[in-house]
Amino acid sequence: MTSSARYAIPGARHRAELVIDRSRFACTVAEAASSEDAQLFVRELNAEFPDATHHCWAYVIGAPGSTDRVGLSDDGEPHGTAGRPMLTVLQHSGVGDIVAVVTRWYGGTKLGTGGLVKAYSGAVQHALREMPRSMRIAYAFLTVHVSYASVSALQLLWPMHEVDVLADAYGTDVQFSLRYPRAGDASLRQAIRDVTRGQATFLDSDK
Repeated sequence: MTSSARYAIPGARHRAELVIDRSRFACTVAEAASSEDAQLFVRELNAEFPDATHHCWAYVIGAPGSTDRVGLSDDGEPHGTAGRPMLTVLQHSGVGDIVAVVTRWYGGTKLGTGGLVKAYSGAVQHALREMPRSMRIAYAFLTVHVSYASVSALQLLWPMHEVDVLADAYGTDVQFSLRYPRAGDASLRQAIRDVTRGQATFLDSDK
């Protein structure tokens, strides 16, 4: 199961096309961080291709494989032949926060139920193959107070735990404001305790 703190998302809007028995299928995929983003994207595609026969769509909001925030539509195709197979492909793609719209121009030859399922799922798979990817990382923020004696050891920890030091302040002690991947929260705190011999003071932040 992919961690909800770090997962692949679409790196850019991407489109790929297939022609099957004279019907043209164009699958456009993009990042969608919310259901509202996904619905806006669907409306954009409808406006871009007003001459198309169908605009079928599916989306997964959250980490790859999520089922709590999903949506789909057959947009006039026989029930279960478009949106559902598209959603199945997305849920097994290893990519989260993604919306896919398959725009179809009917070519005059009926594909049948099985043919439609294959066409719509295949169009999404085709688009995903070449789609650029980036990573979504959920960050945690923490302020740490330590003694001057611990500074050098802590500075060696930062790259090991992917820590960005957002600010530091030197007074009676040293204060570091940190940002780092949330998945590594427990291990970072333990490492700080270890190198400061338990003398570090933590202050959580929602920044």
